[in-house]
Amino acid sequence: MPSTSLPIPTVLQPDEARRYLVGQLGLARPLFPPGARGVRALLKSLRCIQLDPLDVIGTNADLVALARVEGIARGDVYRHLLPGHAFEHFAKERCLLPASAFPYYRERAAQAPWWRLEERLKRIPEPVLHAVLDEVTQRGPSSSRELKDHGAVVPIDWSGWKGTARATAMALEVLWTRCQVVVCGRGPGGKVYDVPGRALPRMADARVKHTFERWALSERVEAAGLLSRASGPHWSMLSDVRTSALPDTLVAEGLLEEVTVPGSPRRYLAPLDFREREFPEPDARMRILGPLDPVLWDRGLVSVAFGFDYIWEVYKPAAQRQWGWYVCPLLHRGQLVGRLEARVREGVLQVDNLWREKGVKLDDAALDEALARHAVACGAEVARRPRARAAS
Repeated sequence: MPSTSLPIPTVLQPDEARRYLVGQLGLARPLFPPGARGVRALLKSLRCIQLDPLDVIGTNADLVALARVEGIARGDVYRHLLPGHAFEHFAKERCLLPASAFPYYRERAAQAPWWRLEERLKRIPEPVLHAVLDEVTQRGPSSSRELKDHGAVVPIDWSGWKGTARATAMALEVLWTRCQVVVCGRGPGGKVYDVPGRALPRMADARVKHTFERWALSERVEAAGLLSRASGPHWSMLSDVRTSALPDTLVAEGLLEEVTVPGSPRRYLAPLDFREREFPEPDARMRILGPLDPVLWDRGLVSVAFGFDYIWEVYKPAAQRQWGWYVCPLLHRGQLVGRLEARVREGVLQVDNLWREKGVKLDDAALDEALARHAVACGAEVARRPRARAAS
């Protein structure tokens, strides 16, 4: 519980919270250069981009970047960031992080609580870990399939989701968690690994200025814009930090602010100077958001600030879904105005389902322009869609 000696929280009205989040998270208008420079600047600004393997109309990482950076296409996020500019690790679940974050992860050798590193260590003998690390060090960027086969292991089972049964692949997972290797690219054989000294030469041995927890909490507040003090996936690997004295300490030191938003029972952490930050007015472009876009991390806050009830139903049985399998929200002029379900089929970006929010008349021209841009980014020749129907 927050200390009674802390400053009185700042009250942020829902429309103020919405405008701030849209600006803070880079969704008002293009703020970054086009192409590779823009993707790299975007990652530094957002602090992390959540990863998900599903690639329906682009992966979540693609969609996060396409909503904010011009001159890029599906798959460019990895091409422009790896190697040298980013690495993968746990932040808000598994994410791409800027290279500047690596020294903190190296010092902490961070792991998400659910990733079961100890169970892997019981399955992989220490000599195998050393052998795999030595081979990657000697040969350079390698996928698990390109390295020596060290036999089989009992896979880890996540409620029916099986992990790898290959000792070499599991050894790489352990070394990756320990920051002894990093993902430096993706190829036909999957993730490509290398040692940090080659993949992140400027940051591999850099020193840290703060404890991991202090640095990571400040970064997560910047990444979320408004970070709820209640538990939830927005805390992910920082769950222990949430319940520690550190959030109160940073508020008391004047490094973070506490915020309340009428309509929400929660308190939020915000950057100290967030009220003084100036953001442009939202442009007329409609944006297709990834299902794990940072503006959607806190569904309770999305409901209060945007009046939008968001749910991602990709892991629900079809009969239990309200909307669809891979549904993406639509952002227009700073408002969440609808959602769509689409796929790329035979050179066509085909929108199968399109919903508008109650009381909203979708801007057809802005929607068609958004779909045309996205079709080009996906390598499709044309986009097709039905008429929008009202959300039920």
